[in-house]
Amino acid sequence: MTGRMTAPGDLGRRVAWRREAMGLSREQLAGRARIDAGYLGYLEESAASPAAETVHRLAVALETSTEELLGQTADLPPGRGGAAPHAGLERLDPQECLRLISPGGVGRIAFDDLGGPVILPVNYALHDGSVVFRTAFGGPLDDTLRTGLQGVELKVAFEVDRIDDARREGWSVLLRGGIHHASSEAERATAGASGVEPWAGGERGLYVRIAPTEITGRRIRHAG
Repeated sequence: MTGRMTAPGDLGRRVAWRREAMGLSREQLAGRARIDAGYLGYLEESAASPAAETVHRLAVALETSTEELLGQTADLPPGRGGAAPHAGLERLDPQECLRLISPGGVGRIAFDDLGGPVILPVNYALHDGSVVFRTAFGGPLDDTLRTGLQGVELKVAFEVDRIDDARREGWSVLLRGGIHHASSEAERATAGASGVEPWAGGERGLYVRIAPTEITGRRIRHAG
């Protein structure tokens, strides 16, 4: 394997992120990849065009692919590879489900509107046992999800998942429960304490909370 690889989107950042996620020091990763630790430090901190063989060794050591490290899969949906050998499906208990989604991130809310089933992604936080997100007043998650009756809430589903293409593993968590729009100052203050920030930007001053009454999850693992 010869030649040099261009590294769009910062190869070093991807290497460092993956290394830290695996709990490896630079010295440990350098040993796994059979490269110099000093060069690895340079690669993580600077724009570089490493040899293709170096990128391949790093991908193997980081249990991922060269395409992932080079950012070539950024716009592709996950889960395109085949199943891993000896894969199995494991059911998760509610406590493990909540642990997995507790860091927050992006989830998907599912509900019915006049046109049928709808699924929308939102940035969320888990706060005081509830899922909290922000949306726009008058948007699809506002009037559509109100019953107009005091104390009567629509039931929705909320899903979060994580897919590891390199290892062909992943998990998904599904919550179902009533959806509540924060209306009082006290409710808005409580929801605001979650710190949730929507990536979409714009005016999104409506805080919405989902109090789960049902929590289920599954994880795919393989033996080797």
